[in-house]
Amino acid sequence: MEAHSLPQSLSARIRSCYEDLSPTDRRLADLMLEYPGDIASYSASELARLTNVSNAAVSRFVQRLGFRNYEELRVLAREAKSWGSPLYLMNHAPASNGADFVNSHLQACADNVSGTFQQIDPAVIDAVADAVATARQVWLVGFRNSYFLAGYLRWQFVQVRDGVRLLPVAGETLGEYTACFEPSDVVIVFGLRRRVKEIGKITTAARQMGSKIAYIADHGMTADTSADWLLRCNTRSHGPLDNHVAVLALCHILANQVIVRTGAQGRKRLARIEEMHENLDEF
Repeated sequence: MEAHSLPQSLSARIRSCYEDLSPTDRRLADLMLEYPGDIASYSASELARLTNVSNAAVSRFVQRLGFRNYEELRVLAREAKSWGSPLYLMNHAPASNGADFVNSHLQACADNVSGTFQQIDPAVIDAVADAVATARQVWLVGFRNSYFLAGYLRWQFVQVRDGVRLLPVAGETLGEYTACFEPSDVVIVFGLRRRVKEIGKITTAARQMGSKIAYIADHGMTADTSADWLLRCNTRSHGPLDNHVAVLALCHILANQVIVRTGAQGRKRLARIEEMHENLDEF
């Protein structure tokens, strides 16, 4: 589900009437509030058994929340999970710990990296690197978790070329920057879930200005990004937080490919940076 407002969430519906609920309904409400994502996989009978209420009580409670039936409630929960809400990605099952947790995490990392680069054509990575190396300006865009990832890639690029900008800028609006987009620019958008509305506005502005767009997305991205290059990264995880190891691997590959393409000019810039580090006694 993309960056538009969700229908009123399941949690919000429950909280709005919680104080007026009967003890039976509160048992249902408490489970749904603590693990709302589980509702996507539970049948009505399973929910009734877990909370020690009748199937009829489940049906009445669901209708009280404004749903026509239990399936409609489950659809809303599934959409929230797809959208990437950590609350909805948590589950009622006992959490693994120790070696089991570490091993499952490492396996998820390996699977995400392998799956990502099986589906990304190396020619696409080459094309993005070529464009970044020769662009007038390179714009890195990201919000929330994606802001860190965009900032990381910017830091790699500035080692070998100037004219690399990060958006958004704290305390400033976007218009002053999107007005500067030009056809010879490259805009790299990190559109990983959960995406905000501004992502779509920035990509639209870049397209209108004729800039090239590389869009880095998670495996669940299905919307039309209007990008020149779409690079999907697997971010699956055994826990409620997405796993971004494959995204960082992609950043690492792109950065190294850009370094190669900047050649002698890039090495000259790196040498100047190292000289300034020494002059400023920064390390």
